[in-house]
Amino acid sequence: MNFSKYKYIYFIGIGGVGMSALARYFNIKSFKVYGYDRSVSSLCSELMKEGIEIHYTASVDNIPKSILTSPKREVLVIYTPAVTLENIELKYFQKEGYKLYKRAEILGILSSQIYTIAIAGTHGKTTTSAILSHILYTAGKNITSFFGGISKNYNSNFLYTDNSELLVVEADEYDRSFLFLEPDIVIITSVDEDHLDIYSNKEQLKKAFQEFVSQIKKGGMLLIESSIDTHFYTNKNIARLTYSAKDSANFISSNINYLNGSTYIDISISDTSYVTDKDISVELMLPGLHNISNALAAIAVSYYLGVEDKEIISSIKSFSGIKRRFDVLINNNRLVFIDDYAHHPKEVICTINTARELFPERNITVVFQPHLFSRTQDFANEFAHSLSLADKLILLDIYPARELPIAGVDSNMLLDLCTNLKKETCSKEELIRILRQEELDVLLTLGAGDISSLVEPIKHALN
Repeated sequence: MNFSKYKYIYFIGIGGVGMSALARYFNIKSFKVYGYDRSVSSLCSELMKEGIEIHYTASVDNIPKSILTSPKREVLVIYTPAVTLENIELKYFQKEGYKLYKRAEILGILSSQIYTIAIAGTHGKTTTSAILSHILYTAGKNITSFFGGISKNYNSNFLYTDNSELLVVEADEYDRSFLFLEPDIVIITSVDEDHLDIYSNKEQLKKAFQEFVSQIKKGGMLLIESSIDTHFYTNKNIARLTYSAKDSANFISSNINYLNGSTYIDISISDTSYVTDKDISVELMLPGLHNISNALAAIAVSYYLGVEDKEIISSIKSFSGIKRRFDVLINNNRLVFIDDYAHHPKEVICTINTARELFPERNITVVFQPHLFSRTQDFANEFAHSLSLADKLILLDIYPARELPIAGVDSNMLLDLCTNLKKETCSKEELIRILRQEELDVLLTLGAGDISSLVEPIKHALN
């Protein structure tokens, strides 16, 4: 597709982290960008400050007249699967014969036109993408990057330089979106059972990942976290390497030490065709084995793309993290408050264990907002196991996102399965009042829904 033939870009569901990054891309490319979303999020507010016109009531009357009166060939309509097919504006564009594209399709088109590094996996995509982009950007590479979160270094989910020669993008397995991509380099961080509303079982999920791997362009590279228990078949022209924070791999970490909020790591590199066997030491501002693993993946690809030791080491040290990825908001002897996007049982385990490692002998209170009725039902026992690691558990109501309720599936059902000595459910409206009454020591707020809107009010109340 030649995007230059379009004059107007219209986004249905512009406020999501993925859609807003794409909107920023077209806006910086001087297209006239407009959009609809159902609520005024912080991302929407930022887009409007950047000159993008957004409305918040779905109606044909609210679609800009310049779009409705222009030839259809000049209008590109992009929508997110998070928007219901009953959306009035979506149905209007379909009825009137406009060509509609999913966000994933547009990313796929972009990836066919530029050298692309795609980061796939059920966990770790956003942090790995952001670390890699930060290394490449500070090393002077011309890149375009789309993040699934807000990078603290750039206060954005989008990073762009003129004359970009590299595209860094997250490869989302949900709805098989990553199958639209045509990558040169693929990183696979993890393949854990998830999205059972899309995949009937883990084998189907693995098959989708295999199909994705088969789309790597000739002469490309596949980088896999070594604990993944799947063998992915590749063309003989595809380089294949591994990384791990604890197991045998081409890129492996050792001598991990935490000091004054930093993680100090030794990294051994061996048996690669593009970098001499060596050992380097890095300082990372993020805690946890999972983040060490994410950094290793980014380092491996950076070497592959010709970045030097000195640039890698300095970039890793200056990487500040992602908002809502083990985001430490308060940290003193009286109280620690950490917010995290964790919404899968394994992510919950990682976050709680990392907090235990950093703050031993302290009591951990977890506030968790389950995300999706289907995920809560499918992984109820796994969630119960992971959440029971907390000393005190508070469950909010399930965030439905795109789903309708499922009979018998609610937070009380999940709470009954948890073994915490102290546990309760509460509404979003009650949460701050309840927290004020608690003797909090270490507080974790976890979830991928609108619990994010409570983070600043909680921080203000606790301060």
